[in-house]
Amino acid sequence: MTAESIQTIVNRGRLCALSLLMVVVYASPCLAERSGFFKKKPSSKPSSSYAQRQKVIADLPMKRLTRTAQQRILSIAKSPTIYRKLPTQAINCDRDMFLFLTRNPEVMVGMWDLMGITQVTTKKIGPYQLAAEDGSGTRCNVDLVYGDPSVHIFIAEGSYDGKMVAKPIRGKGVFVLRSKYATSSDGKSTVTGTIDCFVQIESLGVDLIVRTLSGLIGRSADNNFIETARFIAQVSQASEKNPSAMIDIAQRMPQVEERTKQQFADVIATVARRSEQATRVTANPRPTSRQ
Repeated sequence: MTAESIQTIVNRGRLCALSLLMVVVYASPCLAERSGFFKKKPSSKPSSSYAQRQKVIADLPMKRLTRTAQQRILSIAKSPTIYRKLPTQAINCDRDMFLFLTRNPEVMVGMWDLMGITQVTTKKIGPYQLAAEDGSGTRCNVDLVYGDPSVHIFIAEGSYDGKMVAKPIRGKGVFVLRSKYATSSDGKSTVTGTIDCFVQIESLGVDLIVRTLSGLIGRSADNNFIETARFIAQVSQASEKNPSAMIDIAQRMPQVEERTKQQFADVIATVARRSEQATRVTANPRPTSRQ
């Protein structure tokens, strides 16, 4: 992956890697503006119906969650300021790479930091907990409370205390990522996914403003998710084509723990090896036998 390709992605959605931290977009007027409020509306129509919202809640794997996690989720999901189902995305991406980046979003921010094209800082505060801030008054903590290959549930709490507001704006969010996987006859992997967003804004005045501008804010979230998906796909494809360069990037990323860097390098090597094997199989198909 070239510096130019990463720069292009970041310019399109400067904080798209923080789609998992999207409560920031709702809580921060500053970030929302920089994230692309005025971009072209995606062609896929999102859903915000009450029935859809209730179905998402009913389908959550609550029996696998702790009581505390259940309470945190329902306190937000049952009375959100905004609910948004982001447009479904299908990308060419290795399954292991997709799962790794989903569970370690600081790796994407680390790549941007290495290129000098982001001001966002992240810090792991637990095995699946992340703190992030943008240097302009926005802070956010994200907790991955559940994850399996098909479903990931994130709970986020964020605030904005920058010069654009008289007092801090606080928000909470539940983000449910659902994904499916398929492999084509040539060995290429496709990941299809979407995110259901439940966001609460705690300030009454801001709550009313956000509800009024929900369509505009939602389109910003749509674009961030679209760009994040594209970025993940490019990381996976670069790992297939130039694993040595990607491993070098993995080893030099700031803001990322050494253990996570090594895990990323291992995933890159696995993706490259899997791609090479698929290419050999496609180039030399097994002969069919006739009876």
